[in-house]
Amino acid sequence: MEQYLGYSESDLAQLSGYWTAKEISQQPESWLRTNAIIQECQMQIRDFMDKAFSHSNLRIVLTGAGTSAFAGRSLALGLSQHLKRRVEAVSTTDIVSNPNQCFAEDIPTLLVSFARSGNSPESVAAVELANQTLSQCYHLVLTCNGEGKLYKRCKNDAQSFALLMPSETNDQSFAMTSSFSSMMLAAFSVLMYDNVYTKDIESICKCSVGLIKDLNQQIKDTANHSFERVIYLGSGGLQGLAQESALKLLELTAGKVVAMYDSPLGFRHGPKSIVNENTMIVVFISNDPYTRNYDLDLLAEICRDNIAAHVVAITAQADVLETQAEVIQVPNMDDVTDIELLFPYMLYAQMYAFHRAVALGNTPDNPCPTGEVNRVVQGVTIHNL
Repeated sequence: MEQYLGYSESDLAQLSGYWTAKEISQQPESWLRTNAIIQECQMQIRDFMDKAFSHSNLRIVLTGAGTSAFAGRSLALGLSQHLKRRVEAVSTTDIVSNPNQCFAEDIPTLLVSFARSGNSPESVAAVELANQTLSQCYHLVLTCNGEGKLYKRCKNDAQSFALLMPSETNDQSFAMTSSFSSMMLAAFSVLMYDNVYTKDIESICKCSVGLIKDLNQQIKDTANHSFERVIYLGSGGLQGLAQESALKLLELTAGKVVAMYDSPLGFRHGPKSIVNENTMIVVFISNDPYTRNYDLDLLAEICRDNIAAHVVAITAQADVLETQAEVIQVPNMDDVTDIELLFPYMLYAQMYAFHRAVALGNTPDNPCPTGEVNRVVQGVTIHNL
């Protein structure tokens, strides 16, 4: 019988946490499968991307709702640096409510849509509104559901390229985990199509398999402490991951734990007021040598303040080992980009959210059984533009 995150399948069934634990644990394997799909589609990807990238003034917009939006936020700045192009993250919820503002500049645009199911009301609406508002719009659709409305809408459209993730990434649990990370990996690989990252992806997967095994008990022990507030901090794209990490904890604990996010520099400008003796702070530390200085400055400051109950520093480099914080070092990734760090770093947040939910007596697979919040958003009326 398989075990996931230290629990047997029968124990997870009783906890109503089987799918969440499995989908967190399966991610390294799913990333390899995602990369294999991308390699099989290289010719079609190149044809589509060459057409979109032929516009020197192309605007790339990464979009989705909730966790899917935070995939874009995690990638946008790093992609802009690599591509030397304009890359922005704009959620579908903003596009649908304010299309004329989001697409005020009528220039060639590549809309990259992240969608686990492709059935949330905003997913197809954002695509349609982009087409109505812009003279020339291309669509890269990354989804986990071949039966979803968005995939069906775009798979045979000449201005669209729809890429389907491995079937197991269409998460059965409430919270997005393997869908989030696999779509993010696909977005990076497709947009950076002039480069092959197979060896890098294999290294990320190998590292992540080890982290899931080696850190599980440590994270579970931390989750058994009754911290009432948890704050995730990260710079650049790692702020997008911090936002997703806070959401994951809110979702799986059904709001029983107050979770927020910020950047290390922004945190001082008021939000730091939330810290008290029942607070845990997690700092995702950048590998960029310049940005890293600010992360380490803030880490040292919150340790000196000695107000937070617990501080965690997640890093790929060894220069923060002498600190009062709990240091989690990701091995063999001290020279990679922050985009690559997103994948092992996210595992901490996902695992912590799972174990904290279990410690609170929540049911991770369905943390809101009364239905106020749903796996696929309901109750949204799409109005005509």
